[in-house]
Amino acid sequence: MDIPQVTPNETAPTGDMGQDYLATGKQVAMRRWEASPCDWADMRTRKYETVGYVIQGRLEIDLDGETATLQGGDSWMVPEGAPHRYRILENLVAVEATSPPARMGNRDATES
Repeated sequence: MDIPQVTPNETAPTGDMGQDYLATGKQVAMRRWEASPCDWADMRTRKYETVGYVIQGRLEIDLDGETATLQGGDSWMVPEGAPHRYRILENLVAVEATSPPARMGNRDATES
């Protein structure tokens, strides 16, 4: 049996895109984002599936040519390999989970 992992907010490692890496298991990882309004990020694909939940703020997601606006209480899912990008419309706080885990330190192995 695995010992439960607890990641206190004050010790969560920060990734190079500003995300806080939270609890990470063998099959799933969680991260927290805080972001200010910005224009569209570059289109990209990932070698993992991502689900997210907006805690506060608003963002747009362009997922494989379809655009949606999300706000507090909304959630999204990006399939593995799907072209996507984000635009932050209002100060954002969101959490994402990835499967398999996208972990700090193996970004090159999981992103393209």
